[in-house]
Amino acid sequence: MAKAKKSSEEDKTILARNKKAQRNFFILDTYEAGIALRGSEVKSARLHNVNLKDSYARIKNGELFLYNMHISPYDKSRIEDIEPKRTRKLLMHRREIGRLVGKLTDKSLTLVPLEIYMVNNLVKIKLALAKGKLKRDKRRDLKDKETQREIKRALKNYQ
Repeated sequence: MAKAKKSSEEDKTILARNKKAQRNFFILDTYEAGIALRGSEVKSARLHNVNLKDSYARIKNGELFLYNMHISPYDKSRIEDIEPKRTRKLLMHRREIGRLVGKLTDKSLTLVPLEIYMVNNLVKIKLALAKGKLKRDKRRDLKDKETQREIKRALKNYQ
């Protein structure tokens, strides 16, 4: 009998998350892409030395690139010339990139990385097609969270 294939959720090891993405953007759709990294960058990423703050993705000449992602240099590496914030190529099928180009024609949409993780020793990134929130949207979200907390607190005290 054939073995049941494990889902990628079970094998997934999250290396870093972009916590501010949920607060600053409306997430419309998510995509998975691979990242072209050098050897010492992979070792550094395994040690969770990755920062996704202020990073974003763009399509340039039919290819997808990630900007401003910081990977700290690996301590035990002999190669010291790798830039921590260099532009990295993202690996996605050409058809998916074509769909993204069509969706990104609207100027208010952007590609934001949500998390970087490892699946079967491959480094992957979860990208989100997102629209920026305005100040009033952020205030409304905070107000909704506060009311939900109060409701839970009231129910807890009631029981």
